[in-house]
Amino acid sequence: MDGFSLKDIQKAANHTSTGENSKNTILDFLNKDIALFDSGFNDKKKEALYLELSILISAGVDIKSALEIIVSELEKKQDKALFQKITDEVVQGSSLSSCLKESNKFSSYEYFSIQIGEETGRMTEILIELSKFYKNKIKQRRQLVNALSYPALVLFTSFGAIFFMMNFVVPMFADIFKRFGGELPWITKVILSASHTISATFLPLSVLVIALGYFLYIKRETIWFRKYSCKILLKMPILGKTFQKIYLARLCQSMELLTASRIPLVRAFSLVRQMIGFYPIEISLLAIEKDIMQGMPLYKSMSQFAIFPPRMVSLIKVGEEVNRLELFFNKVGTQYTEEVEHQTALISTLLEPFLIIFLGLVVGTILIAMYLPLFQLGNSFN
Repeated sequence: MDGFSLKDIQKAANHTSTGENSKNTILDFLNKDIALFDSGFNDKKKEALYLELSILISAGVDIKSALEIIVSELEKKQDKALFQKITDEVVQGSSLSSCLKESNKFSSYEYFSIQIGEETGRMTEILIELSKFYKNKIKQRRQLVNALSYPALVLFTSFGAIFFMMNFVVPMFADIFKRFGGELPWITKVILSASHTISATFLPLSVLVIALGYFLYIKRETIWFRKYSCKILLKMPILGKTFQKIYLARLCQSMELLTASRIPLVRAFSLVRQMIGFYPIEISLLAIEKDIMQGMPLYKSMSQFAIFPPRMVSLIKVGEEVNRLELFFNKVGTQYTEEVEHQTALISTLLEPFLIIFLGLVVGTILIAMYLPLFQLGNSFN
């Protein structure tokens, strides 16, 4: 075991999954998870953990030795301390699932899945599925970041250019117009009035925006904020459908793992509800749990909620009838994952030209409004 290095495993896995895109160095840089204050055991670390554990256990390494190898490879002190404690508890006879639960760094979905693996002897399979779950979660997040990063940069630059022109360029022209006098075109008057308004309200408006942002940040976990923010998000064109499919794909991936392990539906939905992190689905799953306990079919309960598309409900109905829910959850999850990839590419394709046209129109309008009086003045001299 002395020559066994998990870093080599990670490099090999990363090379396998990203070999086709290895030349896209800029995109690879954008795809990295950047955390300024990394104090927890994040999704990227969990993906690596479950992948490494599955490789070691499938290679015949016992859980104690596997954890010791993982501890020796960890670099951050808090991560090393966390897994050293877990390793010590496993050595003393505790199960891995109970140790993960007591650490408070893992969701109930995770440690319950590990417990299923321990009890059924399917530990390697469960670990691989957990690794895939977090891999897909990270991939979906990166796709959105890649799709929105360039448009966001263009939008930020656009507002910066417009602000500069309205606060510095337009006032210079206003002084020139005052010296010459005369009647100004209506479009010039509108731009001058807007410039004056922006200059007068910039400071109080900035304070208001910062205060509002801070208020929403501290209230982000409240029910009303989660409810209305998700409602607004779902109504956004293109983006709303994309976010809906991202969370539906995560729901299906989680349910596939749990139903394949023969977990009762009520228990499975309860676990997924605690980790899905999307209010409309959480509320729906809570009601679905109650409906199932009262004997209602799953598909009929799901059909009551708009968050679940009719196509998904129809496929789940077939899965119930043939008693192969895990297969249909897999099919639906795969479909939504592919659609998310397509829609994120579409978002970037549509937003970039729209923002460039928007910037051109606004800047062009300001320039026309400023130069039009000068042209009129020149014609009057002629």
